[in-house]
Amino acid sequence: MANVTEEQVAAALKAVDSGTGGLDIVARGWVKDILIKGGPQGNHVTFTLEVPAKLGPKLEPVRAAAEKTVHALPGVLSVTAVLTAEAEKEKPAPKGGRERIELPGVRYIVAVASGKGGVGKSTTAANLAVAFARQGRKVAMFDADIFGPSMPRMLGLAGRKPGSDGKRVFPLENHGVKVMSIGFMIAEDNPIVWRGPMVMGALEQMLRDVEWGELDIMVVDMPPGTGDTQLTMSQRVPLAGAVIVSTPQDIALLDARKGLNMFRKVEVPILGIIENMSYYICPKCGNRDDIFDHGGAHRTADELDAEFLGEVPLDLKIRVTSDSGTPIVAAEPDGPHARAYMTIAQRIWDRLNAGQKKAPTISMGAAKK
Repeated sequence: MANVTEEQVAAALKAVDSGTGGLDIVARGWVKDILIKGGPQGNHVTFTLEVPAKLGPKLEPVRAAAEKTVHALPGVLSVTAVLTAEAEKEKPAPKGGRERIELPGVRYIVAVASGKGGVGKSTTAANLAVAFARQGRKVAMFDADIFGPSMPRMLGLAGRKPGSDGKRVFPLENHGVKVMSIGFMIAEDNPIVWRGPMVMGALEQMLRDVEWGELDIMVVDMPPGTGDTQLTMSQRVPLAGAVIVSTPQDIALLDARKGLNMFRKVEVPILGIIENMSYYICPKCGNRDDIFDHGGAHRTADELDAEFLGEVPLDLKIRVTSDSGTPIVAAEPDGPHARAYMTIAQRIWDRLNAGQKKAPTISMGAAKK
């Protein structure tokens, strides 16, 4: 199948009216960063519409029209258009960075993070979200891992797309959890090749444009590490706190320390540390092996004056149920692993309601003497 070109995409977008006085979106200079990824079944196209900040809330129909127009091109399999607002040049940025993203209907927003990949952060986040729902709370899962979105599959929603009324997007729901992920907008095997501004624009759009409704808690599955996404989410989203996931071995704990200290630097409360893959119980003989060591996360929590929230074992059932779209808390709600996640979720909830700050703040006063 022939590859579509950037020139063809740009030419097609000239037919999309900007809704601002007769000029199309290309003539307005809004179309940026056209990226095309070819594949055996067709081409995957992404681009940004960078619009004036004051017009941003009104231009969702224009973004949808742009996607539809490009999708009609021969050989195009999928299209993702990100609507992002450029900063007002005539207005100085407020001290401390760009405007905060407020979600007034959400009581608590909690980031689940890890210093490195491969420690089971997303599995932990999915099971905690289901645990909160089983405890009777109104819950949402926001998948902030743009380059590796896993929540559609883990929460049994792969292949589905959220609905929209042209102005707002309605999150999908399963296991009592509302879910939004970039994974709903692209093919599961399609890599996202975006620059930082496109990632930030996608995150902002998913947060602002989704009809979340009233929520007790939003769980945010953060990407691993301490990069742009973590910093932006920490500074622009009113996080009530962060949960750090680590395995017990020293290498993982070194990175977990970095993640924890990053959140502290931007004044996001640390709700605690979870030790994942803490131990292994042989299902045949009952013998216990500490494959990745044991207790390292607990010791690290003590050293860093952080709460130790609990430990979760390395178990095939946890992996299988996550891959199948029914996390262990939903698949075996009365089992020992579900009880472990339920206990951790309750500890997080108790800490949130025990005087935790609901958002990071920036001190404007004089330094203490």
